[in-house]
Amino acid sequence: MPPPVPGTRFLDPAALARLRNLHLAARLVVDGLYSGQHRSPRRGFSVEFAEHRQYTPGVDPRHIDWKILARRDRLYIKQYEEQTNLRCLLLLDCSGSMGYQHSGPMTKLQYACFCAASLAYLMHRQHDAFGLITYNDGVVRHVPPRQGRGHLSVILQQLEDAKPAGKTDLPRTFHALAERMKRRALVVVLSDLFSGQGGGDEVVEALGHMRHRKHEVVVLQLLDRAELEFPFRDASEIEDMETAHRVASDAEAIRLHYLDQLNGYLETLRSGCVSRGIEYALTDTSAPFDAFLGAYLSRRQQSPGARAGG
Repeated sequence: MPPPVPGTRFLDPAALARLRNLHLAARLVVDGLYSGQHRSPRRGFSVEFAEHRQYTPGVDPRHIDWKILARRDRLYIKQYEEQTNLRCLLLLDCSGSMGYQHSGPMTKLQYACFCAASLAYLMHRQHDAFGLITYNDGVVRHVPPRQGRGHLSVILQQLEDAKPAGKTDLPRTFHALAERMKRRALVVVLSDLFSGQGGGDEVVEALGHMRHRKHEVVVLQLLDRAELEFPFRDASEIEDMETAHRVASDAEAIRLHYLDQLNGYLETLRSGCVSRGIEYALTDTSAPFDAFLGAYLSRRQQSPGARAGG
């Protein structure tokens, strides 16, 4: 079998075919540079009616509302929402814990890369701008949002180069990114959300910081099934993948305590995201990534979007 073409490892043609009828549209008002399919805070003469404005000399008379002229004997023009492109930032967790693989067909990082590549492809097909930030306890790589096939190749190559390494401090990293991302965007976080520093409340607060900065935030949490079920009933020693710290364990006692803590942590993340207007979806890596993305995007398209100003 010939080697794969560089930069295409995470583009699965069969998966893309199954996702071809889906899209990732902005739910909030975006502020893009190009003409596209998403609502913009700028006013223009495009598709969606916004308001009437009194006529001023020089404005194209085709936009005059003749019905109002007949009723009020005054000239008003129809003003519309300008349609603009979406700016999407994919935030990819490359910390050591993302290299874990037990019962799933791939590591969490590989799963996240397949998801990120598919979303980047959808953005490219929609003529939207997309970028990539990889991080562990800080930013590793930052590729600003752009459009075009050449830019898609850049993103795909960055995904191929991503390696799991380092510790995580999600609250500090997310707070820093919230301050760093100046222009409004759809921010998609791909992570196991395991943080070496801070608990669930601190992680949610940091995600809320992005939301406070007028970004639309989507959190896709990716875990190995073993992390959700802890099937290690005969384990006598456990190792932290980010610190290499080992502890002796009573497997059953550890399992019960771990599952109790994990379920509490996941509920904190879920409820915290919902309360802040952040979309949240959880999967394990044994589920086909395109099935996970397809189900999420279908739910998103079927549910009514929220309109936000500012």
